[in-house]
Amino acid sequence: MERIECEKCHHSEFDNDKIRCKSKKCQPDYEDMREAKEALLLSFPGSFINERNEFIAHVKSNQYFLLDDCEYPEDIDCKVLEWFSRAACKGQPYSQEWRNIKCRKFMLDGINNYMDTGFTEDEMMEIYTYLGNACNHKKTVRFIESGYDFDELWKN
Repeated sequence: MERIECEKCHHSEFDNDKIRCKSKKCQPDYEDMREAKEALLLSFPGSFINERNEFIAHVKSNQYFLLDDCEYPEDIDCKVLEWFSRAACKGQPYSQEWRNIKCRKFMLDGINNYMDTGFTEDEMMEIYTYLGNACNHKKTVRFIESGYDFDELWKN
């Protein structure tokens, strides 16, 4: 790994042909990450990023993930599938079923808007089964890099 200097703290390194500062104290504001965060906020109406750097997609159902360990937009893509797939296909935060259906649709629509996909609730169930709760992050990366080829989900 070739070392180069961050313009702020002089600690960054090349990683997969991309440069990111590895120092937690530095945390530069990279343009591609700004764009990814803006896309998240637009995809999930009413969402926000709180003071702890958590992306809150849906307050009442407590759907969120931490952005601190997201260095690249691809990391956000993975977290969207890994942490929101359950809410999109089987979430039941409410006592009334019509509200649960509405919440699942909100989450599924948000995922599809952000990822520029057209996943169905059944497909989201498959995604949750194989990738949900970050049970196999490497498989999530392969699935995204394949262009969402469901055959990737069934491979070991």
